[in-house]
Amino acid sequence: MASLTISLPDAAKDWIDEQVRSGRYASAGEYLSELVVQERVRRGEELSVDELRDLLAASRGSGVSTRSIAEILDEAKSIVSQRKVGRA
Repeated sequence: MASLTISLPDAAKDWIDEQVRSGRYASAGEYLSELVVQERVRRGEELSVDELRDLLAASRGSGVSTRSIAEILDEAKSIVSQRKVGRA
């Protein structure tokens, strides 16, 4: 796995830290990796088998979610709703 050092505005760093504290991500790197994957999928790019394996390993390594199924479904519905608004 590669390393990357970046500079972010304080507000962006605070946002990422909050995502990690929420328990949805194990680290800032995991959060940023997911953003990259989401953007690639949004653009219609295909992920390689190795990339899919890495994603699977990261998801297994992050442990069991503390969120309920209802919370996960609510989040999914919110994401879909936001994407629909963004396309309008």
